[in-house]
Amino acid sequence: MADKTALNEGVTGAEALLRGLKFHGVDFLFANAGTDFPTIIEELAKIPIKEICVPLTIPHETATVGMAHGYFLMTGTPQAVMVHVNVGLANAVMGVINASSDNVPVLVMSGRTPITESGRRGSRMTPIQYGQEMFDQSSLVKDVVKYHYEMRYPEQAEPLVARALAAATSAPQGPVYLSLPREALAETFPPSRFPSPSPRPSASSAFPDPSHVQAVAERLQKAEAPLILVQRSDPGGALSEALQRFTLRHGIAVAEPFPVRNVMPSEHPTFIGYSAGSALAEADVVLALDCDIPWIEATQRPPERATLIHIGPDPHFLRMPVRGYRTDLAIASEPAAFIKALTQEMADEPFGTTQEERLQALKQANIDWRDRTRERAWAGNGAPVSTEWLSLCLSEALEGADAAVFSELGALPGAMALTGPNQFFVNPHSGGLGWGMPAALGAKLARPEKTVVAVVGDGTYIFANPTACHQISEALGLPTLTIIKNNGQWNAVRRAVVNAYPDGAAAKANQMPLTSLEPMPDFLKVAEASRAHTERVEHGKDLPAALRRALRAMRDEGRQAVIEVRVEVSDAY
Repeated sequence: MADKTALNEGVTGAEALLRGLKFHGVDFLFANAGTDFPTIIEELAKIPIKEICVPLTIPHETATVGMAHGYFLMTGTPQAVMVHVNVGLANAVMGVINASSDNVPVLVMSGRTPITESGRRGSRMTPIQYGQEMFDQSSLVKDVVKYHYEMRYPEQAEPLVARALAAATSAPQGPVYLSLPREALAETFPPSRFPSPSPRPSASSAFPDPSHVQAVAERLQKAEAPLILVQRSDPGGALSEALQRFTLRHGIAVAEPFPVRNVMPSEHPTFIGYSAGSALAEADVVLALDCDIPWIEATQRPPERATLIHIGPDPHFLRMPVRGYRTDLAIASEPAAFIKALTQEMADEPFGTTQEERLQALKQANIDWRDRTRERAWAGNGAPVSTEWLSLCLSEALEGADAAVFSELGALPGAMALTGPNQFFVNPHSGGLGWGMPAALGAKLARPEKTVVAVVGDGTYIFANPTACHQISEALGLPTLTIIKNNGQWNAVRRAVVNAYPDGAAAKANQMPLTSLEPMPDFLKVAEASRAHTERVEHGKDLPAALRRALRAMRDEGRQAVIEVRVEVSDAY
């Protein structure tokens, strides 16, 4: 700011915003510009690039938030998104909902139609600036963000960025929103009033009450069939490391029902897979670690005699209006911190016959589960291809690679050999489709050395605005592999109907209403428009070689790759 002081120039709200983002640790601004951006664009052209976060042109708003989401999953650091007034924000809302569901911090910003008609910098100049006016633009997202505010004065920019990011990164983490009127971005204030930026760290993590740790330890020491449920890893993998050691030491089963970020290695002796199954029905103590949906109450629940313990930054998940899981203990704590405290509390417990018997049984259960899965996968090596076979082939193609797979109604983690946490990501429970491809692009941006794969359904590919995603991949040099599972229909909708009305008219119809995607577009031509390597696979025997060619194109040529696979219709997924 010294140069501006010497020149006696003012500081625009846009400059203060951009410098504030950089100061507070934002690496990238994923931007879809509009008529509210002139001052932002002018300042981007004036300020040395090393003094601001890197602006990226993203040609659809769904991809802006999805890329920030994927970037966080790789790094643990929040990024910023900026979109065009209410219409751009409306397109971004689905991504904001997904980020909220997955506890992912993202700073979402949108312009705001000018408030004034004349007389100020940034006043209205076009018809759309009347047509886009809203009484409460924040209403589009305020039900799913942790914090929202409309900037009124240019000197507020940096303090608002600081406060918003502190809110986003404090547990439970989540997205935040700032509305930026054009006047506040364009107007200036004296450099002497430019606030000295100061760190606004996230609040310290919640650590468990020692009395609650002791209470859980006492219950586990008496338990005959304890079970731990987990759904998401932290970006650094601390929970996975702590769980692997703790459960091996005490012979406790771990399951990942409805996972969103994988936690356990596939071959860990205490890992029983991605369904709690009979273990939940037989459990006498259940620890649910940051599980918003640990089981489905209507179809499966623990026995009444079981002690149910919910642990997480918000163990009651108060963002959910209805969530009635029985709870004997609700413990506010970061899951990794709780398992570490529990490990210390139980350090002196002897490894006796009970633990040894449980551990040996779990080791065999892990082997049996993996063998059954592999056997089912080989049975699907035909035409059309089964999802198990597709997942197994992908796993073998990626063997030895530093890889991350983003699955949106796509691959099955149980059919893959995962060696650690944060290798397999599933679309958030909110179910906002179109997440997988942008999240994969964000992950590749964060970790260029990784082999990043998005496995998506045919319908979810359409939802991802693939023309935009392929353009982003080529423009930013982010070669990813996209696998499209093509079964010609909305199979998730079909399954829901069959489950609800198994003997109904829709289930018996030759073509179920509102589910067909026929005639299918030629997806590969969409990718070829951005010069991607493309292949179509009709038979399972051809898939391994196709995957090798696609990965070679990415590695050796720096090109994105797309494989369309004709898959069977499944009643299971």
